[in-house]
Amino acid sequence: MNSPEYIQTSLAAAMSLGFESGSFKVPVRLTGLNLLLTYDKGCLGKCAYCGLAGIRHSEANSQGTRGMFKNKLIESAEGSTDTGVTAGNNLNVTRSTAKKTFIRVKWPVYRLDDVLSALKEHESSFERICISMITHADAVKDTIEITKTIKQFSNLPVSLLITPSLIGSPEILGQFKAAGAEMAGIAIDAATKELFEKYRGAGVGGPHKWEKYWEVLKWAADVFGRFKAGIHLIVGLGETEEQAVKIIHDAHLLGAKTHLFSFYPEPASLLEGLSRPELLSYRKIQIARYLINEKGLDISKIRFERNGSGRIISFDYDLAEVLQEGYAFMTSGCPCSSDSRISACNRPFANERPSEIFRNYPYLPTGEDKKIIAGQISELLLAVRNF
Repeated sequence: MNSPEYIQTSLAAAMSLGFESGSFKVPVRLTGLNLLLTYDKGCLGKCAYCGLAGIRHSEANSQGTRGMFKNKLIESAEGSTDTGVTAGNNLNVTRSTAKKTFIRVKWPVYRLDDVLSALKEHESSFERICISMITHADAVKDTIEITKTIKQFSNLPVSLLITPSLIGSPEILGQFKAAGAEMAGIAIDAATKELFEKYRGAGVGGPHKWEKYWEVLKWAADVFGRFKAGIHLIVGLGETEEQAVKIIHDAHLLGAKTHLFSFYPEPASLLEGLSRPELLSYRKIQIARYLINEKGLDISKIRFERNGSGRIISFDYDLAEVLQEGYAFMTSGCPCSSDSRISACNRPFANERPSEIFRNYPYLPTGEDKKIIAGQISELLLAVRNF
């Protein structure tokens, strides 16, 4: 089952399209239709935190230490699959029930035609469509074809999450734009070159290079326009708070906003045993991202400890205002049509289980939510600004 005929959707998208049973608790709803290219041979990336990667945790353990992965790799199995019908309204939909996960939840495989047919009935539920590439030789041409096909069926804006390792020139980005994409995201993920190489590049025998990702980000900002490009950043891979803020600021200066994730250990990945970042630490970086991307705050207005920890001590900004607005604590990503501060790609429960406190709120926090957040960031609210 290969793209462009087949496509993966997030579980939340499958539910919203009527392919899977289930519902969200009010006020949660999905506003971004996330699609992921799929191939029988899988993704050639070896990213240590990803459920799609061709490395197994058990293999890393056999080498004696996590973080020194070298080249002893094995290809992961695709998982058992079957073909049949799904629950819901689309009884003739063909899918795969592959057991692999990606950003914490399963991503079932469907025919693209079935997805587009369902989209006709549910288009009013969505604000945007995002197509994510994986590292595969056919991904560029298939992304172009899928984008063109979707634009023939839908007026929703289309964003792409692209793989820089496959992008040889700015002209390819021009082809994406001509096909109908209006924004491009790049999953840099790691806050420093050292962490990138360790978990995505040579450290795991992967194909990705830090310099290439930043080169393509510059191209994307040029081709799609300032702040029509963005980066993904995963907090919790071993960076300091200062390093996370620095990459957000660097990307902003290039004309790219940051789409922030809190690390969640992916089963069977090399980092499945790594702890999630402390909630206060994540809230600090959320606030920094919001102030830099939406308020134009310079990094000099953020105070860090100088004892080597890189911890954020305080902000030269009224955090009571940030809390009252609430936007800083929402999912960050490509915007919806009504308010650029609200992400259309809101990814409910991508960073936590439904029973847990939201790290990225998929809706504008309510008054009760803000009371909870206030308790989580009380240390910051009480901090004395000293610049």
